[in-house]
Amino acid sequence: MATYILRRILQVIPVFIGATALIYFMVFGMPGDPIAALFGDRQPPQAVIDQIRARYMLDQPLIVQYLHYLGGILRFDFGTTFSGQSVIEVLGRTFPVTLRLAVMAILISFVLSIVIGATSALLKGSWYDHFQLVLALVFIAVPIFVLAFLAQYFLGVQLAWFKPTVGGQNDWGDLWLPAIVLGFSVYAASMRLTRSSMIESLGQDWVRTAYSKGLSRGRVVPVHVLRNSLIPMVTDIATNFGILMVGATVTEGIFNVPGVGATLYNAIIRHETPTVVSFVTVFVVVYVLVNLVVDLLYGLLDPRIRYVK
Repeated sequence: MATYILRRILQVIPVFIGATALIYFMVFGMPGDPIAALFGDRQPPQAVIDQIRARYMLDQPLIVQYLHYLGGILRFDFGTTFSGQSVIEVLGRTFPVTLRLAVMAILISFVLSIVIGATSALLKGSWYDHFQLVLALVFIAVPIFVLAFLAQYFLGVQLAWFKPTVGGQNDWGDLWLPAIVLGFSVYAASMRLTRSSMIESLGQDWVRTAYSKGLSRGRVVPVHVLRNSLIPMVTDIATNFGILMVGATVTEGIFNVPGVGATLYNAIIRHETPTVVSFVTVFVVVYVLVNLVVDLLYGLLDPRIRYVK
């Protein structure tokens, strides 16, 4: 197990170099001059522009900029934004907000997927099963910005159950409404996975063997059937977690959440290479670690899975 974990951690290195190099080339290749765009129609003297270029090393070849950035990473220096802030400070301010939002959304999605998927599998073919399948299709088909505006209007404004917007000063309670929207936006696919996996498990010989030994349904379903059906669900959760960490930009914008999405979007628009690459670097590390945890969970959910050298 220790060898497997070490090997997976070492795999982060080529993934990190490949992802950062790719993002660096992509941001560098974007059309437009980021320094000229900072001033809009009122362009400063060329000497000022050259001075700013030199400050951010934009007058150097791409490979020199990239190697300088990698050297800064080793010193835990992620560079500065065009507004003069340290990228680490921006990350420290925005990343925890998005992380809390993603964790809450995943927990909501996980509970909904398990409860609805398991009951739909046990009641396969009933009106409840058909209703949940149709409802899941609705949540898959409706764009997330529509869900966000509906939830904001009815749950936030009309019923006043939640704060309609989040704002700069926020805690866990302020993020409930955007977390519910994100959770409902991703639960449908996970629920269908849980349902199909449980239906397949319920038809296996070992389930009939368990019943023939006298085990009750309350023992067989949660301990044996549900546990063995969770592997595709756990894989889907890991994928959704990465998507929520990076792709919650629209939801964060609608609910005024000061998280990673809006900051990253603005950095891309302004061609702030250090900010974009640093955020992507953190996402790569988080995504790899989440997938490592998921791989380790496989062995707990299914003892037949072993990690060999």
